[in-house]
Amino acid sequence: MTLFQLAGKNIRKNFTNYFLYFASMIFSIVIYFTFVSLKYDSTILATSDASPKISSAFSGASVVLMIFVAIFIWYSNSFFTRKRKKEVGLYSLLGVRKKQIGRMLFYENFIMGILAIIFGILLGSLLSRSFVSILMKVMGYDAMIHFHMSPQAVIHTIVVFTVITILTSFHGYRLIYRFKLIELFQADKEGEEEPRASWIMALLAVILIGLGYWLALQNILESSIWRNMGFMVTPLVICATVIIGTYLLYSTFIVYLLKMACKNKKRFWNGIHLISTSQLLYRMKGNARTLTIIAVLSATTLTAVGTAYSFYYNNRSNVELADPNSMMFITNDQSIVIEVNERISRDKKHEVVYHVSIPALQMKVDITSLNSKISSNIVNYTLISNATFNKLAEVQQRNDSLMLRGQEAAVLDAGYYEGLSPAYVNSTISLNAKELTENVTFKSLKRYNVLNLRTANTAVVVSDEVFAELQKEAPLVNMEAYKITHEDEAKQLSSDVQTILPRDAYFSSFYTDYAAGTESTGLIIFMGGFLGLVFLAATGSIIYFKQLTEANLDKERYVILHKIGVNKKEIRKSIASQILFVFALPLIAGIAHCIVALTALSRLIQINLVIPVLLCIGVYASMYIVYYFLTVNTYYKIVIKSNA
Repeated sequence: MTLFQLAGKNIRKNFTNYFLYFASMIFSIVIYFTFVSLKYDSTILATSDASPKISSAFSGASVVLMIFVAIFIWYSNSFFTRKRKKEVGLYSLLGVRKKQIGRMLFYENFIMGILAIIFGILLGSLLSRSFVSILMKVMGYDAMIHFHMSPQAVIHTIVVFTVITILTSFHGYRLIYRFKLIELFQADKEGEEEPRASWIMALLAVILIGLGYWLALQNILESSIWRNMGFMVTPLVICATVIIGTYLLYSTFIVYLLKMACKNKKRFWNGIHLISTSQLLYRMKGNARTLTIIAVLSATTLTAVGTAYSFYYNNRSNVELADPNSMMFITNDQSIVIEVNERISRDKKHEVVYHVSIPALQMKVDITSLNSKISSNIVNYTLISNATFNKLAEVQQRNDSLMLRGQEAAVLDAGYYEGLSPAYVNSTISLNAKELTENVTFKSLKRYNVLNLRTANTAVVVSDEVFAELQKEAPLVNMEAYKITHEDEAKQLSSDVQTILPRDAYFSSFYTDYAAGTESTGLIIFMGGFLGLVFLAATGSIIYFKQLTEANLDKERYVILHKIGVNKKEIRKSIASQILFVFALPLIAGIAHCIVALTALSRLIQINLVIPVLLCIGVYASMYIVYYFLTVNTYYKIVIKSNA
């Protein structure tokens, strides 16, 4: 039997152990092939106006994916090679040279890599149309999807993953030369020394994570620590303290807690808690690095996907803030208004909810006294009267009104940001119109718009008396605002109305901004979701591999337990609790890190992220639970087979 045939036989016999590794590789190749295919997809190129951006986005995502998959395969290959130390030792005792053993392991990894590439490309080709449909759907496009396999994507995928496979195969080959014969046969005893943990290091773990959380939750705009440390350095400090703290959490704090649990005689000696607690204790330090990596990856994945989904989820509400009217433009030409009205009335898909003509004044105002940190001292304001505001608030069903008198004013600022935006309330500004100057004082701030932002910029409401005086000196402009049904589907209508209007009409529409937001956030959530699935598959597989290795080491212990009267139900319960501990630790830490990161982000961008983040965490945790049950069942089968 040749080494190549022996490698093939080993894969067939150990396929159960290799299955998740093989499946994760195939899944990674499918996603990579999909991303590269979408870069060249004719449907996307023909449908989307932003196809160059989409192409570059998928190029960037494919590079990130390629690097991550290369690291995952490299790690997994090292893991499986080290796992088979005893097998390598037996080959050495039988006279097989390390060069031949290395070649056999090289062939094994290479065969699995080539098979994964073949199956990945075939499966990716079959699923690519579905992925294109999903992308078009989340980006808000309706398009006919035709089957097409991109030759460029196939060649690109084959080249990239063949190179990764060859490199990782050579890595496994080189590892053989680092093993000493005595080390190979003592592999089972590695990590069996009782770990040491002091309460000082355990406390340091909590302090480091607490420090990272505290820094992250500071108000960035007002925090003196952020200013003194620097806005580039502080995030690095947060990452460093949280990662180091997480590692110490697993290597010292959890070890310390397990040792404390061992001192609880009543529980420790009840049932087979002695076995499960002891095994967790003795292996926790050896697993600390892996658990830290998984916790950090889980936090990164959840934060990225949660943020992406939050923008997608909040897209409509954000556009409704910016564009309370379906369409809006400026014109003093009544013939244009009549033509627009005729075009809208001909459209059978959309009914007019309201049409309001808004008399307004547009002027440049010096707001130096407002101490704004995000705008210049000279800004463009659109002034409307108190009566006009109340009319718009009524037709927009806001259940709000103003009663301004004399020099009182109100400002409408949907994007108001505490600490950065102008300090409006109780501040006074001067409104200059030729020979007339009116000093008005802001008595109210409304965090919404009644005029579309792109057409009117920031709107200021003044009393009817002040407006009447100002319009004598400043030119009056007429703004037309329309509300229609099914405004998120008004692509053709918005396009036709814009064609009628001159360039200086400052046309804005709900559909235009909504479609642009859906396209960009849909693209982000598509890439983030699929990259997150790859990261989840990889991290879940790593824990799975680790637990299967421990299952093979624990077989003899469970044989002894079975012989002294422990039944299979108790053995399964012990296995389930032990594996639950290992799976729960990185998941809980990852979710905690994610919640803190997204809380800080929510404060920064002033968007409520609760619902989308909870949905992402729920989906992620559910898939993690699937890995947990799969690991428990496989672990149990390995142990029970040895008792048969």
